[in-house]
Amino acid sequence: MKKMMLLGALLVCAAGVGQAQESRQDVSASAYGLFSPDVNGLGVLKQSDKALGFLGSYRYSVTPRSALELNYSFLQNNEHYTPNARATVQVHSRMQEVSGAYVYSRNYKNFNPFADVGVGGLIFTPIHDYGTSQLDTKQNTNIGGVFGGGLAYEISPSFDIRAEYRGWLVKTPTFGKDDYKTNRYEFISMPAVGIAYHF
Repeated sequence: MKKMMLLGALLVCAAGVGQAQESRQDVSASAYGLFSPDVNGLGVLKQSDKALGFLGSYRYSVTPRSALELNYSFLQNNEHYTPNARATVQVHSRMQEVSGAYVYSRNYKNFNPFADVGVGGLIFTPIHDYGTSQLDTKQNTNIGGVFGGGLAYEISPSFDIRAEYRGWLVKTPTFGKDDYKTNRYEFISMPAVGIAYHF
């Protein structure tokens, strides 16, 4: 307990020093779009509906140009599988992201371009409702790589508007069904627009 209190006090002091000098942390909330390609493998065709989701990020600046970032995203969409030229089945799914990334940025007056690269997991959870054809589907957690870049425009010392492109390379989910297995990776595009608060 004493160690936790000491750690908390150190974090508060560090935050105070950072505030006195410059903003070293920010949190952001963004809306993003999901665009996935068709995937063919092992005689299975997998297609995904386009969807809108929420992305939340926390960024800590280690140096003026380097930062570490934690991300969480959430959306719902439909995945369609056509196994071996049979009837197409649908999985209504919830996709969540938990990832960490290194961010490199530059400053040009109010414009701050940045690029990032990292790793994380995408959690695909079937929703057992009328949108899912087979109710014996199961959750998948697939590890993958994320990278991208974007531009932040500072509208005040505390706020900026952020637009970015994010790409995920991850194995196609099977939802625990051998009939859905493509044994392929897919490249998922996630363009996002949001606002960040610096503190």
